[in-house]
Amino acid sequence: MMHYVKTLTIAGSDSGGGAGIQADIKTMSALGCYASSVVTAVTAQNTKQVFCVQNIEAAVVEAQLRAVLTDLRPDAIKTGMVGCAENIETIAQVLAQYKDIPLVIDPVMVSTSGNNLMEKEAVGTFCRHLLPMATVLTPNIVEAETLARRTIATVADIDEAAEQILKLGCKALLIKGGHIEDNTKADRLYFSGNSKPLIFETETIDSFNTHGTGCTLSSAIATFLARGLRLEEAVSMAKNYISQAIREGANVCIGSGHGAVNHFFYPEKLIKR
Repeated sequence: MMHYVKTLTIAGSDSGGGAGIQADIKTMSALGCYASSVVTAVTAQNTKQVFCVQNIEAAVVEAQLRAVLTDLRPDAIKTGMVGCAENIETIAQVLAQYKDIPLVIDPVMVSTSGNNLMEKEAVGTFCRHLLPMATVLTPNIVEAETLARRTIATVADIDEAAEQILKLGCKALLIKGGHIEDNTKADRLYFSGNSKPLIFETETIDSFNTHGTGCTLSSAIATFLARGLRLEEAVSMAKNYISQAIREGANVCIGSGHGAVNHFFYPEKLIKR
């Protein structure tokens, strides 16, 4: 019997539809995978701001995880907003039983509008318990600063921060350069034990609709890993996808703030094996 290629997103819900679980499911579906989900938090937000955040109880998060993993068994997993220390510990404990499944961890800490999406006291728990399990970790510059405990202003700073973050135990690290570059965006992929990164450079696209780009990129990487690509290939394909999604979503009005990218610019049919 054939099966769909399956993915799982563990993240928070974005009522505005541009980021979080919603962006993840859109991305995974557009790229031909059957997407399942575990909701860690519910946010009230739109294109302008986050109004409130409610973390889901750890017992409910665990029940969702076990329900999906014991039946659907995804080919790759992505985590986004995990919120509080108790949820982080719960997720790590369950995923420790599935170490053979590729795990993309997007360390969602602060929203585009500046709201904290991970409790400050949970950062240490995240670094100790969940981060070391990552096949690849995908922080932006601000998140990399938090994880490395240093300011990043130059490319040399990125390299030094990467060295510090890799010591926390993840197998690979993709630091997104969108907060530091100008005419081009350069994301740098580092591997544990190798100080020289692979650089993925793309032209800067002028668009106000960039909400959820980090969620979308990490979900795309997980999707391509689920489809059987090597990490370097998955990152390259995901970069191409997010660039095109930004380009196709530019100059389209979605609310009155930062809108979402166009996830469905060229959707694929669900892939079967």
